[in-house]
Amino acid sequence: MAHTSMVQRVVGGLSPAGAHASRNALLELAKGLVLDHFDDREPTFTPALAQAAKDLADAGLTDAALSPAAVAAHLHVSVRTLQRAFASLDESFSSYIRRRRLEEAAAALTAPGSPLSVSEAAARWHFTDSSHFIRAFKKHYRTTPAHYAHARRPA
Repeated sequence: MAHTSMVQRVVGGLSPAGAHASRNALLELAKGLVLDHFDDREPTFTPALAQAAKDLADAGLTDAALSPAAVAAHLHVSVRTLQRAFASLDESFSSYIRRRRLEEAAAALTAPGSPLSVSEAAARWHFTDSSHFIRAFKKHYRTTPAHYAHARRPA
């Protein structure tokens, strides 16, 4: 009942995916009460939770406070539950955040008329420093951010 009350209090502030995940969690709790067990690996629960986490991450890629712990707290689940929701996917939630930040940085670096420098991109998407950003970018795209931007920017 505590979970039901909490969902009722926060449902207005949840994204559609978050509300859907909360609904599925409530259904699982009710089923657990009836069957006398709870299965957090229910096929309908984990995809909804993973999608809600992705939606929150995508909305906050430039937020320095974005982390698995912050997203788990926002979704009212444990970090471990969030990790289990991503276990069946090809990447962890932390890797998802890093990949999406790199994708957004790449898009910004190649945008027409973009005056964004590599160090500004590193700062905007919260990489520790430019060299850390360059290493991560090169690992993902197999080229440096500067070369990537130069090769893809319109003339």
